[in-house]
Amino acid sequence: MPSRDDLKRSVSDEIDRRGEELVRVAKTILEHPESGFRETKTAAVVDKVLGDMGVARRGGIAITGIKGYLEGGAGPGPTIGVMGELDSLLVPGHPYADADTGAAHACGHHAQIAMMLGVGMGLQAAGVLDALTGRIALIAVPAEEYIEVEYRNGLRQQGKLEFLAGKAEFLRLGEFDDIDLAMMTHTSSNTDEGKLTISSTNNGMIAKFIQFQGRAAHAGGAPHRGINALNAATLALNNIHAQRETFQDKDTVRVHPIITMGGASVNSVPADVRMETFVRGNNLEAIADADAKVDRSLRAGAMAVGATVNITTLPGYMPMNNDDNMMSMYRNNAAYVVGEENVGKTGHRTGSTDMGDVGHVMPTIHPYAGGAIGTGHGDDYLIRDWDNAVLNAAKAMALTVVDLLADGAVGANEVKAKHQARMSIKEYLALQTGNLREETYSA
Repeated sequence: MPSRDDLKRSVSDEIDRRGEELVRVAKTILEHPESGFRETKTAAVVDKVLGDMGVARRGGIAITGIKGYLEGGAGPGPTIGVMGELDSLLVPGHPYADADTGAAHACGHHAQIAMMLGVGMGLQAAGVLDALTGRIALIAVPAEEYIEVEYRNGLRQQGKLEFLAGKAEFLRLGEFDDIDLAMMTHTSSNTDEGKLTISSTNNGMIAKFIQFQGRAAHAGGAPHRGINALNAATLALNNIHAQRETFQDKDTVRVHPIITMGGASVNSVPADVRMETFVRGNNLEAIADADAKVDRSLRAGAMAVGATVNITTLPGYMPMNNDDNMMSMYRNNAAYVVGEENVGKTGHRTGSTDMGDVGHVMPTIHPYAGGAIGTGHGDDYLIRDWDNAVLNAAKAMALTVVDLLADGAVGANEVKAKHQARMSIKEYLALQTGNLREETYSA
């Protein structure tokens, strides 16, 4: 039986051997970006690669998601979920943006998919799976970026999904019921954090779709006969701004609304104005407090001009926490891959990810890999060091899988035994379902 070091060398060599293929996959996805729950072309790329790898898989999960398995040859045991995210953002100014939709990979998900596939390829090196107890689920998940809220809410109303984020929908559909531990790696452009980065925590959030309804009238000839829904929305924005001094720094609250529809035409009093916003914080109590203040601000905007406001509050993401024991294993392997001096550590991040949802119900890690330049979610965000952003990231995760599942899966069983889940999947689903609220306030 080969030693762990032998297994790790075989895995790393196999990822290097297939490096050009993996980078090519990432670049193909980069050139064909698709936003959440629309990732049909991206899913087809993943499906073909998994098929070429001989991986048994299912598609169409949560509309576009894919899940396949690699079976360890040393007997049944825990299942490790290794994930990549299919979707892009909407950044029309990005050099690789879709000319028609504005979709662009300005967050590195194209590299994530290649990493996930790289983990699978590395573990398929000769003799490796035979030495592992349990199995590995390779999962391509849709819709991590919580955007196009009105569109996704329409999918919900049509019964095509219940939750507007991919991992939450996977949880609802039972696709994590057979997963014991989960991991994925996100790209980063922060050079201060090293080539591979140990992460800490992230904000959670809820989302809102808001519609102010007024009365149309001639904007020049008879504005007094109208009810200006844009004025109601503008007042609501100012009301939200007036709440900011009440948010406590320790809670890292973020509220950032946008107006997605400001009226029908310039010569008509706006009667239909639509907004979207997130309410973020690092704990559920702070999110609930800020959420109540935002609702109050929205109602006040409507009241001031005699408009109606429809507020749809939608389940978002749970705050992100990493499992310390599993992350310790990952850190050792990251140092093996890139050297101790190139492993960084980050503090709390005020952005949000639905990996936080997974982390509430099972041991989870979400490290970062350098190799990008520019600003995350910006039009200058690009992968420059493909070897690090794809290959080194894949190696560190694959080697961690070896540590978890080798020697009778002693590592995975130890992580599971020490982990204290914040809630069961059933409790999680009840909480998130309860976060869905629809209110109409008429002044």
